[in-house]
Amino acid sequence: MNSLVVIEKNEPTFSRHAVSSLPILILHAHTSCNCRCVMCDIWKNRESRSFSPVDLERMLPAIRRLHVKWIVLSGGEPLLNPEWPVLCRILKKEGIRVTLLTSGLLLEKCASRIVDAVDEVIVSLDGPARIHDLIRQIHSGFALIERGIAAIRRLTPKFRITARSTVQKLNYLHLRETVKTAKNLNLNGISFLAADLTSQAFNRPVPWTEGRQQDIGLTQRELFGLEEEIELLIREHTEEIACGFVAESPEKLRRIASRFRESLALARPESPVCNAPWTSAVIETDGTVRPCFFHQPVGTIRNGDLEKVVNGRAAISFRSSLDLASNPICNRCVCSLNYREGNPP
Repeated sequence: MNSLVVIEKNEPTFSRHAVSSLPILILHAHTSCNCRCVMCDIWKNRESRSFSPVDLERMLPAIRRLHVKWIVLSGGEPLLNPEWPVLCRILKKEGIRVTLLTSGLLLEKCASRIVDAVDEVIVSLDGPARIHDLIRQIHSGFALIERGIAAIRRLTPKFRITARSTVQKLNYLHLRETVKTAKNLNLNGISFLAADLTSQAFNRPVPWTEGRQQDIGLTQRELFGLEEEIELLIREHTEEIACGFVAESPEKLRRIASRFRESLALARPESPVCNAPWTSAVIETDGTVRPCFFHQPVGTIRNGDLEKVVNGRAAISFRSSLDLASNPICNRCVCSLNYREGNPP
């Protein structure tokens, strides 16, 4: 089902940009994180707030009307929410697929509940052990992930666990090692994305300064190194790319380097193909609703149900005026969504 209602141009703007279904929701289950990643500011959040089962129960009528099929638990670290299993049970009862995005540090502790409560896990993996722990700034963090994955595999050998790796200054020369590490960990796959240098997402009240961007971004010389590493990855891991173990096609892998090229003003920023505002929404722990991680809020479920928010005046106005090709936030996006029926987010 196409969630965008398409009708004639002379119909009211509200009707033309209303959504009849919202297949994907990203739910921030907890505000805090148990890592101290160099490329992220979420862990600097001093408050500890969770999305509660009461909040979720209140959303259920709208979730049903919007035909939500897939909910991704994000954060912060979702497993820090003491009631995360309750959230999952509510969603599973509704027949909704649940994906857990996690740092992986609590996988071993929560293994038995995870295999019962969620459909898949996506764990953060930023390189082989020494690189991962350097980036995450957690002593023996990689070892905790390794033990957690093994604990889940012992309980349910075929449980789906994949990794997501953020490319930046400390790991840009280790992409091939990261793929090998994912295989050695007995993961089902891995995806890569460029570090976000410019947005106000991920607990950034103001955008990063130029100096902070340089700490995470690449110099021109480093960019050339990344481009060479990507070509070697494409050449040496053809099979892994072809079978989908590496989620990105060669074209999409090369686009990661393009993001850093754009940040150095060596190329014009170009928006990816994306339909996130018409097929998904991000709900934060306080009820704030965004069309994606990066754009400004369009409302809150505290003042009305989710359907009223995503089809409210602010959301309609945003979608009707959004020009992906020229929007400066979309131009710099590192994490787009192009959802099609039957495809994962």
